[in-house]
Amino acid sequence: MAIARLAFLAISMVLISSVAIATDHIVGDDKGWTIDFNYTQWAQDKVFRVGDNLVFNYDNSKHNVFKVNGTLFQNCTFPPSNEALSTGKDVIPLKTGGRKWYICGKANHCAAHQMKFVITVLADGAPAPSPTSNAHTIVSSLFVGVVVVLSTIFV
Repeated sequence: MAIARLAFLAISMVLISSVAIATDHIVGDDKGWTIDFNYTQWAQDKVFRVGDNLVFNYDNSKHNVFKVNGTLFQNCTFPPSNEALSTGKDVIPLKTGGRKWYICGKANHCAAHQMKFVITVLADGAPAPSPTSNAHTIVSSLFVGVVVVLSTIFV
């Protein structure tokens, strides 16, 4: 009985911690998705994980968002306009690990104004780059502590 209860608690903590650590990354922070902003610098100190979201805030009469591949990104070439995200508040869930590329497809915003960026999304369970002080590390540490305490109580 005690082992079953411990197993249930451990599984519950894993599920709860994975939900609790999802992060909404507001692209460009308070500047949003706009021209002449250094999105490479913005992204460099962030850790992107499967389950997180990218949130693009922008004036949809001036900008849009395309998720593209590396070649289209390098050349600032975009897919057909019907593939653009264009609500002005687009949320892109990061569902898989790996490289992800984003550009603006309006006018020459990508090529002339650097309205583009690339990120690497860490897969489930992948360790964060070191050193880190993000919420995931804190939650993981708390989880380990709770499991240790519960194991001493129930075993």
